[in-house]
Amino acid sequence: MVCASETVGAQRYIPGVMPETVAPLATAEEPPIADQTLQAFSQENGNGSSNGHLADAVGHQNGNGSHPSFAEAPDATRREFVGDARNIPLADCSTDLVATSPPYWRKRDYGVEDQIGQEATPHEYVEAMLECLSEWRRVLRPTGSVFLNIGDTFHNRSLAGIPARVEAAAADDGWIIRNRIIWAKDSGMPDPAKNRLASRHEYIIHLAISHDYYYDLLGYSQFIGNGANPGDVWRINPRRHMGDHLAPFPTEIAERAILLACPHRVCTACGEPRRRIVERTRELDPSRPQARRAMELAEAAGLTDAHIAAVQATGVSDAGKALRVQNGTGRNTARVKELAAEAKLALGGYFREFTFPRRVTTGWASCRCKKRTEPGVVLDPFMGTGTTLDTALRLGRSAVGIDLVGSDA
Repeated sequence: MVCASETVGAQRYIPGVMPETVAPLATAEEPPIADQTLQAFSQENGNGSSNGHLADAVGHQNGNGSHPSFAEAPDATRREFVGDARNIPLADCSTDLVATSPPYWRKRDYGVEDQIGQEATPHEYVEAMLECLSEWRRVLRPTGSVFLNIGDTFHNRSLAGIPARVEAAAADDGWIIRNRIIWAKDSGMPDPAKNRLASRHEYIIHLAISHDYYYDLLGYSQFIGNGANPGDVWRINPRRHMGDHLAPFPTEIAERAILLACPHRVCTACGEPRRRIVERTRELDPSRPQARRAMELAEAAGLTDAHIAAVQATGVSDAGKALRVQNGTGRNTARVKELAAEAKLALGGYFREFTFPRRVTTGWASCRCKKRTEPGVVLDPFMGTGTTLDTALRLGRSAVGIDLVGSDA
């Protein structure tokens, strides 16, 4: 199944420097997506720590707890259905992200006939999850993703290997496995075992349909505030939940998945997401001594923006081994190579600092349809208390939830 979608890249380039993909700026028919609150909050708080979650962040930023403009989406909707995760009442290609946590195998009996999680064997559980994934593939757009939180189970005094089984089966079924994220916890439920360590982690598997899936690493890294690529270990401690649901989904997992993989807006005609247009700057992190020294040397040598852009285009080297292992090397114009050589001579080994500069958002790409857009759609097929749906609405996305017994929030 292929849904109609025409991709337009989301990077800009400087003339004379090896180009990245070109994209038009956001259309003028509706206000541009404003997410500068994330960046401002990160700068104001030094490291942009997300421990207080985005709700606390925007409250702190605005002073009165009101939502910032980037989260305002009056056309965002919330829909809930009582049903099965293997039979979603949505049209083909109508969803941008599935973020969910299915019942773990043989952990809890919710007392519902034909429930997922009470299968007799791990193999049968994996088969049930493949049925879910097949249905989710149908409703996802080609740019969509699945973030699947799944834990393991001890059975007959041995780990059943459930996450690995599901991951391998999904890969065999044609899914692209992009990340195996570790959800690490400082604490957890008491464990009476005396001959093994208490389990303090679970997995969040990121699966995609195609290699052109939507991904906003810059927006996410600004929120997390731990470098350009914060990594695949998420340290999140579960919060107590006084409701009837035994396994509430942490808000921060939903936040992170949505910020990474659900677009703010998508075209109503073709479903193409509006992607962030990013430009590299010559600005480095002044908190790092090496970066400060690099900027001092660049200023003393009078290096221009073109010099810095040339360094960024050539990377660590434009010759030798780099020609075999580094994309882009050896393909730059003679003038770019000349400027890069001048800059590297002035900077010495510190030129490497400018290959990892700060990036800024200059706009949002649009498709060629030039039609109206609508919020991206987040689906939680095991909605439970509705945490994912609440989070999606707060972040300006539409939300759809499915549960055998409905929401108990």
